[in-house]
Amino acid sequence: MDKKRCFWVNESLPIYVKYHDEEWGVPVYNDEKLYEMFLLETFQAGLSWITVLNKREAFREAFDGFDPEKVAAYKEEKLNELMNNPGIIRNRKKVEAAVKNTRIFMEIQKEFGSFSNYLWGFTGGTIIVNQDDNFQVKTDLSDQISKDLKKRGMSFVGSVTIYSYLQAVGVVNDHELGCICRQHS
Repeated sequence: MDKKRCFWVNESLPIYVKYHDEEWGVPVYNDEKLYEMFLLETFQAGLSWITVLNKREAFREAFDGFDPEKVAAYKEEKLNELMNNPGIIRNRKKVEAAVKNTRIFMEIQKEFGSFSNYLWGFTGGTIIVNQDDNFQVKTDLSDQISKDLKKRGMSFVGSVTIYSYLQAVGVVNDHELGCICRQHS
């Protein structure tokens, strides 16, 4: 029997199948993982997720294992090093945003006790389970979070990017109704 997955999964790409089956839509409460996905979504803005996914390990190496304290301390020399790294997406504005957003991410952690508390606070800790297969790219929830993050000074956090993030970290369960992963939540 064939396993049915969400329409967007290219099943000829094992990295995509693994990501879909083991990560996408699984609720994340760990700040380290939430940060990793947040940083990756910053670079995904305007690109396909598979582009970022294929470069994930290069990002991990380039961004010091996704250690926010190290990333927040990056200076011009490190930014230039990142811009010369062919393993990652070399967009100067995104590199700068990643560092600035990291500093704000850490401010949010201090304010709320964790980034998880902040993020899950928007839903009262409840997973939003979409009840149909209508494909969405943003919602009132992603609009609200995007607006708050922009107010705090973040960039590359538009509503579409934030909605993608919410799906990735399981705040929103958008697995199709017939998908094998629908029951994560």
